[in-house]
Amino acid sequence: MGVSIVGVGLHPFGRFPVSGRQMGLTAARAALADAGVSWSDVDFAAGGSRDGGHADALVSELGLTGTPFVSVYNGCATGGSALLAATNAIESGRASLALAVGFDKHDRGAFAASPAEYGLGDWYGEDGLMVTTQFFALKIQRYLHDHGLDPSLLAELTAKALRNGARNPNAWRRTPMPVEEIAAATMVNDPLTKYMFCSPSEGGAAVVLTSTERARAMGVPAVELRAVEFRTRKFGTFEVFSPWLAAQITEGATVHAARAAFETAGLGPDDVDVAQLQDTEAGAELMHLAECGFCEHGGQAELIERGDLEIGGRIPVNTDGGCIANGEPIGASGLRQVIECVLQLQGRAGERQVPGEPRTAFTQVYGAPGLSTCTVLVR
Repeated sequence: MGVSIVGVGLHPFGRFPVSGRQMGLTAARAALADAGVSWSDVDFAAGGSRDGGHADALVSELGLTGTPFVSVYNGCATGGSALLAATNAIESGRASLALAVGFDKHDRGAFAASPAEYGLGDWYGEDGLMVTTQFFALKIQRYLHDHGLDPSLLAELTAKALRNGARNPNAWRRTPMPVEEIAAATMVNDPLTKYMFCSPSEGGAAVVLTSTERARAMGVPAVELRAVEFRTRKFGTFEVFSPWLAAQITEGATVHAARAAFETAGLGPDDVDVAQLQDTEAGAELMHLAECGFCEHGGQAELIERGDLEIGGRIPVNTDGGCIANGEPIGASGLRQVIECVLQLQGRAGERQVPGEPRTAFTQVYGAPGLSTCTVLVR
């Protein structure tokens, strides 16, 4: 049974004087309205949040209809996990209309994490190793060295994200910046300056799903969710919150999730017209381009220099500004990517619309302590 997305809804990303729950409700109600259905029509829901409250408690405001509502949490892949749960409910026949929602409201500053939650001793945090900016910097340093890439590419990707965010009314960071200013900004962890990182933020995102057959009968402009695949790390990968490193580095969770998604969809990276890749910082997008199969390792420089990743390029990436422009409310981030792809495939992306009527889209998220969700969507 095929699964299609028939409605999408967002609460803008940034900082707002309302609760995380309220942002989740706003997104859910917008998605239901977009699909032309009511909460009482939904027979399965899944959602998640790190700091915004329990997603399943949204039924207090949505309506006490007895609808099964599963709360999930998988770091940055929380939204993707909610989407997977809702998709499985449709495919199994347990539900005919499902809702996936994610939202969050984080404190300012870097995410605080407890070593014990990741099976680590207190020493790991006491020695300063729970600081994710250090991990991202070390990982991209090694990657740039191993594949002969210039650090200047990080500023180029950041500038692209901010240019795209300026076209997105729902983005947090909407001011373009010159590459030179980004590169010369305060160094956080070499080679990543302060503008190359995303920030914890606030927002909500939701999608309504049904079978592809029912979507056709509803007569709404649906987008088929051809694949959604989730993978965790294998032995030998270089991961955030890992206290050791194997002698031989192996492929990360993103590689396996992306391969599985393309295999399930019966498509390949060359078929993709628009993509959203996790850019917790600019180095992540650089690495994920190769891990997802859009180029060989080291081939990113050519893609960037030719303008292939721009909105009018061969493979536009992070057309809504990605995490760098939107920030990252963890529960909502993965669903934001999916919604952007739906809008692009439906021609509803406004100033940032990819030309040429795109037909196939791809999303990818990576989260601690080494997991990834990838999707393939088709119009």
